[in-house]
Amino acid sequence: MKRAGFVAILGKPNAGKSTLLNALIGEPLAIVSPKPETTRRPVVGILTTDHAQMVFLDTPGIVEHPKFELHHQMLTEIRQAIEDADVLLVLLDATGGIPEAERLLAEPILEDVRSSGKPAILVLTKMDALEEKAAALPLIEYAMASGLFVTSVAISALKGKFLDELVKVITEHLPESEFLYDPEQLSTQQERFFVAEYVREQVYRFCHHEIPYAVEVIVTDFDEREDAPWYIAAELIVERHSQKKILIGHGGSMIKRIGEAARKRIEAHLGVPVYLDLYVKVRERWRNNPTYLRAFGYPVPQKSQKR
Repeated sequence: MKRAGFVAILGKPNAGKSTLLNALIGEPLAIVSPKPETTRRPVVGILTTDHAQMVFLDTPGIVEHPKFELHHQMLTEIRQAIEDADVLLVLLDATGGIPEAERLLAEPILEDVRSSGKPAILVLTKMDALEEKAAALPLIEYAMASGLFVTSVAISALKGKFLDELVKVITEHLPESEFLYDPEQLSTQQERFFVAEYVREQVYRFCHHEIPYAVEVIVTDFDEREDAPWYIAAELIVERHSQKKILIGHGGSMIKRIGEAARKRIEAHLGVPVYLDLYVKVRERWRNNPTYLRAFGYPVPQKSQKR
């Protein structure tokens, strides 16, 4: 008997969602940063075992106080993942204690989890960071008392601990089904998506303050050459000319650092040499502009109601 289905990974920023996805798949599909709001669109990762296939949806972090239309679109992506999924993983940072559990359970989107009627699994993350593992027990009891979860699993994705137990629990709650994708397939998303994400990852790595959050990356050229390095060009969109100046850096030093690091990451993913061209452009207030957001691939309705 085979089982297969979609599994949404939910949680607040920096709960360890992307780290968990990468650990489960065994490939660094999702970009990871200590800065919040790194994930903007769901990243799809496929894990196939002998008897089960799990299609994971790594969702954006739950934004507590949305400031931009972009934030509302990220919340829309989370709700869509809840609707699409068969099983829901709700991640809770074990280092935050009861106060972190209270904040998570108070999030309105947890009501979407409850009303979905789908099996929700509490996943306690970052157990490796707890000096006393027993400190997690009151946290689990508190969260389970909400009646929201069918069970709980405590893990350390960074150390790869108890992931087998998590996979076992997920499998038990998947519907009976033939596999949805080829067992060798790791994702359903195109290479352009990952290239843009890997460039944006380096912006988060090297830039600070507002810059990472104000940058969107659009791949404009993707030429798979036979006898030469693949040619890839991408635009880094910012909101202000002052941000463009910082992103380029003195004499082009910052954009060069970003480009070199991103090229290595892209080459490791694609398995071929790459020539990467990066350009910086200004699109004022793009995070609040539905027209720009639609152009960048966010599912903003044509007539977005004012909030």
